[in-house]
Amino acid sequence: MDNLELVSSNKIFGGYQKVYAHESTELVCKMNFSIYLPPQADGGDVKLPVLFYLSGLTCNEQNFITKSGFQRYAAEHGIIVVGPDTSPRGVKLPGDDESWDFGVSAGFYLDATKDPWSKHYRMGSYLNKELYELIITSFSNVVDPDRIGVMGHSMGGHGALISTLRNPGLYKSVSAFAPICNPINCQWGIKAFTGYLGEDRSKWADWDASELVKKYDGPPLTLLIDQGASDKFYVEKQLLPENLVEACRSVGVPVILNLRDGYDHSYYYISTYIGEHFSFHAKILKA
Repeated sequence: MDNLELVSSNKIFGGYQKVYAHESTELVCKMNFSIYLPPQADGGDVKLPVLFYLSGLTCNEQNFITKSGFQRYAAEHGIIVVGPDTSPRGVKLPGDDESWDFGVSAGFYLDATKDPWSKHYRMGSYLNKELYELIITSFSNVVDPDRIGVMGHSMGGHGALISTLRNPGLYKSVSAFAPICNPINCQWGIKAFTGYLGEDRSKWADWDASELVKKYDGPPLTLLIDQGASDKFYVEKQLLPENLVEACRSVGVPVILNLRDGYDHSYYYISTYIGEHFSFHAKILKA
């Protein structure tokens, strides 16, 4: 824990919602992450499952922990919940804060290969190697390294899906709220992938869930996708969950798509169904 700096700690539903800062070697900057330690972690002699939650565009580690109400369900199921930030912070690259869907708060959970982004924008390796290992080692007294799942929202839903499909076995369970399911075919994805990965579209498929699932060759997996039917980004074809469902069916990967009538893209929607997602992950992680 010596390389972790405690930023905040608040008691909630019998557990503690904490935020820590650390120096990231992958991103070459200082990063925050949140961790909820449920009441079951008190005493530190029990191994609990862990769920990573990846936030969307414009967010940092705060949005989910203050708006979703997940702590109630994490406490109920005895699940530790970790929330990374959405991009490197404070590295100041030209154009990194000119638009809300590229650069700061828009890391897309991939490893950039194009200058000047390639030095810092390595959110894929940060999440799935550096932070993943950091959580296992720094909280080894309470973390069960064999029971880790991932979920996310929007850009973070994309992150959860690609992290699971690219790293078979790393995450035992995966779910997503309103994920960007087929970024190579939507405006957000095309803008981000051109900026971070360059013009060669053949490299883009490595970071697209609808493409990755066609080649998935890991342990059995069920993808849970949740989508508000009145989400303007869904209506504008930025999210394209049907494309992912079709890709899953073509290769026999089980997928559940819940289309929620009248719900939008916001945390009002997430907080409505977050309990269902925790039940889904708990069934798999505690089996």
